[in-house]
Amino acid sequence: MTVVATGEDSETQRSQQLQTAPAAVSVRGLRKSFRIPHHTYSTLKERVLHPFAARTFEELKAVDDVSFEVARGEFFGIVGRNGSGKSTLLKLLAGIYETDEGEVTIDGRLSPFIELGVGFNPDLAARDNVAINAIMLGLTRKQASERFDDILKFAELEEFIDLKLKNYSSGMSVRLAFSVAIEVDADVLLVDEVLAVGDAAFQHKCFEEFQRMKDEGRTLILVTHDMGAVQRFCDRAMLIERGRVVEIGDPERVARAYNEINFGRLVYDVEDGPRYGDHVAAEIVDAWFENEVGQRLNAQLQGDPLTFAMAVRFNEDLEDPIFAVTLRNSKRHAIFGTSSAAFHGPSGAFKSGQIAEVKISMQNLFAADSFTATPSIAHSGTGQSAIDVREDMARVIIHSTKYTGGVIDLPHEYTIERR
Repeated sequence: MTVVATGEDSETQRSQQLQTAPAAVSVRGLRKSFRIPHHTYSTLKERVLHPFAARTFEELKAVDDVSFEVARGEFFGIVGRNGSGKSTLLKLLAGIYETDEGEVTIDGRLSPFIELGVGFNPDLAARDNVAINAIMLGLTRKQASERFDDILKFAELEEFIDLKLKNYSSGMSVRLAFSVAIEVDADVLLVDEVLAVGDAAFQHKCFEEFQRMKDEGRTLILVTHDMGAVQRFCDRAMLIERGRVVEIGDPERVARAYNEINFGRLVYDVEDGPRYGDHVAAEIVDAWFENEVGQRLNAQLQGDPLTFAMAVRFNEDLEDPIFAVTLRNSKRHAIFGTSSAAFHGPSGAFKSGQIAEVKISMQNLFAADSFTATPSIAHSGTGQSAIDVREDMARVIIHSTKYTGGVIDLPHEYTIERR
């Protein structure tokens, strides 16, 4: 009898292997700061007139007491907002920057792919740059020559072999640099988010290469803003913010924490949109989004409970007013609308001076995007006799670790048959 391991079994087996594997990269108490002068000279005259202006500095802690380990054969993701210290950390691992404090230990040959143009001479052709970089990364001259055709083929630059690099586009340079990095048989590969410069087809080739290296048991540290790539390839991930470690562990949990930091701290301070109706008999005085425990929010993860709420103050007695709301996405498409008359029935009687708090809980299937809510209140009947309409009174960002291109992500299942 032949037993075929399922994908889940395979992942469990891989996780167990990584737990017992020796460390390929070990980082302990790493610190790196930069001194930023409060004033910089641009001319000699300015230096003479203000000789002491540049003697005060501000210290920027780019990496602050960072510690982690990456097991041999592990794919490890590093995520964080712009300016969080990710690229500085990789340059410390690669030895480009000297550490202020701490220790970095790397077991094996290292191949860094960190910054566009590093190690390339723009006045040399691709042929010479490939040879120089391959030798710098540990290949012999003979090995570099033998692999030259494969490097150019992967980069799809055979037609530009004799063109000087200063005439290359940024995407062409990325393809060449990445092709060299993966051909040196390194034990540990460092990849920064510069892959985003390449086009979609080349990124797909890179991801296929990642999968091949993962199957071969290579070690890779990936810095990226693509949470989908983190969850697809990485065994673990680390989130850093302002140079410090926020969380290390399961990629999905880290991706969620990244989105919470990236979106959850956004505070909207904008004017409401247009207002319609005479808002005499009643007026909408507040509107917001909240979570399942009633906390107001600016952002919510796709799938988590979402409630829209509005507060209405009545200035006259009203019988069965109609409450409604319309949600629009960033392209101003109306993607959801509801009214109490259609989905709730008569709303009842309200006295002058009362405040009604109306809440609409919904299944949060919205695709990743920003959304605005336009609440309204109308006289009973058809709902056409508006009392108060407040365009774009409340806003929320829905974030997700996947992107489908739709406006909502309906629950669905795939069935694939072979005939």
